[in-house]
Amino acid sequence: MRIDLHTHSRVSDGTQTPTELVAAAVEAGLDVLAITDHDTAASWPEAERAAARAGLTLVRGMEISTLHQGYGVHLLAYLPDPTYPPLLELLDRILDGRSSRVPAMLHKLRDLGIGIDLDDVRRVSPATTATGRPHVADALVDLGAVGDRTEAFRRYLNAGRPAYVERYAAPLVETLRIVGEAGGVPVIAHPWGRHGHDRPDETSIAELVGLGLAGIEVDHQDHDASARARLREIGTSLGLVVTGSSDYHGSGKIDHELGCNTTEPEQLDRLVALAGAAALRSGRSAPEVLTA
Repeated sequence: MRIDLHTHSRVSDGTQTPTELVAAAVEAGLDVLAITDHDTAASWPEAERAAARAGLTLVRGMEISTLHQGYGVHLLAYLPDPTYPPLLELLDRILDGRSSRVPAMLHKLRDLGIGIDLDDVRRVSPATTATGRPHVADALVDLGAVGDRTEAFRRYLNAGRPAYVERYAAPLVETLRIVGEAGGVPVIAHPWGRHGHDRPDETSIAELVGLGLAGIEVDHQDHDASARARLREIGTSLGLVVTGSSDYHGSGKIDHELGCNTTEPEQLDRLVALAGAAALRSGRSAPEVLTA
């Protein structure tokens, strides 16, 4: 069984519709797909319909932008009740932060002599809920200012580059609590992909387990062999669910093909069991895995 638990559609910063993402997953030989768009569940209904038609098992989730001890942490939340008011409020605030920094980034780009405005961004992201840097990057590509997203981030949009603008991210500890209250299962995405092998370190991860963390994404393209081995040891010692996934974005992210990393079936079983227990504790009508 081939299981990929971290993918994006163009509802956030992928380049395919949820229907196209499901079709690509089937073509890639996946049996189970999780759709985890940034800070939104807006892609779930279309993905559900497409997965049912295609005979693909679907796990519904989202990737939430959080902040912990001064650095960003992406938190995968699997199977939360998307109607839980505190979760909705948290996501709305994050999405507002994403959208509100776009005009500031465009202003900086114009100061650099690049003719770009909001209409250019809207043209390349007509269906997105979470507008942000990737869509500004796509607009720069469309305008011929750069060759691809990677160049856009490297030259203009990464932290420390001339068009970078800070944005709001939710406190990680608060987000862990809210995801649990919504009946969901929180898993840190690519924990050492951006900050090296020290943030969050083993001590911090252990502390987060006490606050509701249920898993860590180990097998990810941003982790080298040594990082994967050490994270697997940490996850096993702490009793965490250990996942692997592609972090697929369609053509928006190279070297992240569907199924390039996968999750073991027993780890998915553990995640689903934790989701069921969380739903019982919360009393929420959390979504179940949609089986083929």
